[in-house]
Amino acid sequence: MSTNTEQSAVTVLGLGPMGRSLAGAFLDAGMRTTVWNRTPGKDREPAARGAVSARSAEEAVSASGLIVVCVVNYDASDAILRREAVTAALKGRTVVNLTADTPERARDTSKWAAEHGIRYLDGAIMTPTTTIGTPAGVFLHSGPKDLYLEHRPVLEALGGTHTHLGEDIGRAAAYDIALLDIFWTAMAGYAHALAVARAEGISARELAPFAKGIGAILPPLFEETAEEMDQGTFSGEGNPLTSAVSSMAHIVHTSEAHGIDAGVMRAAEGQARRAIGRGHGADGFIRIAEFLGRR
Repeated sequence: MSTNTEQSAVTVLGLGPMGRSLAGAFLDAGMRTTVWNRTPGKDREPAARGAVSARSAEEAVSASGLIVVCVVNYDASDAILRREAVTAALKGRTVVNLTADTPERARDTSKWAAEHGIRYLDGAIMTPTTTIGTPAGVFLHSGPKDLYLEHRPVLEALGGTHTHLGEDIGRAAAYDIALLDIFWTAMAGYAHALAVARAEGISARELAPFAKGIGAILPPLFEETAEEMDQGTFSGEGNPLTSAVSSMAHIVHTSEAHGIDAGVMRAAEGQARRAIGRGHGADGFIRIAEFLGRR
């Protein structure tokens, strides 16, 4: 167990917009914060607020018992952490990797850390930089629960909610991938809708209030269809797949009539038609999830 002094010290590796926000939250909480970034100059803002700027990654790692990593991906974090001198300095310390990547990469890094005597937690930040240090932040963590509980007081300085998802080190990344799948698919749909609307003489500002109304329909649908997915019921009452593909076909036709790429909607329509072809035309749309995986 770390001493109280060690628990009040933290190192942040990576000073992009999110890394600087993390360092700022730790500084606001009165913690001794050491920072380092591969590209010189990005430490100016946290240094002006009282952070210690390390001259090297090894020096930064040696300064604290807890090292928080937030870089662009695991290729970048590996390039920092797996350097021989840095790996040696990390021995016996705890790394909380808030870098976004795949569950497989998280599990591989955890195995590497164990082989080198490094204590390791993986995590995901589900909200933008502006939420860090506020109640609106959302952080997901996975890995050894006792290690998470040990460092939770420091992590909670980042504000928001912190959820430990389980011992499987890849679980936070799995949630991150699934949730970002929702976000980027939705944003791609919205971008496509704006293109179709503009082609029909509707401005984005005119469409936006009604788009918000469509968005408001989704949260209760998430709850309802999640239960259907887990129970395998897939009720199509009110909007069966046969009805859904009809409206999808209209979107495809209108888009392509204006020369707008409808590839995403064509893919969704194709998935729905495959489910119908297997005898599920009376089921709800979420039935297609059954046919997307290897099964």
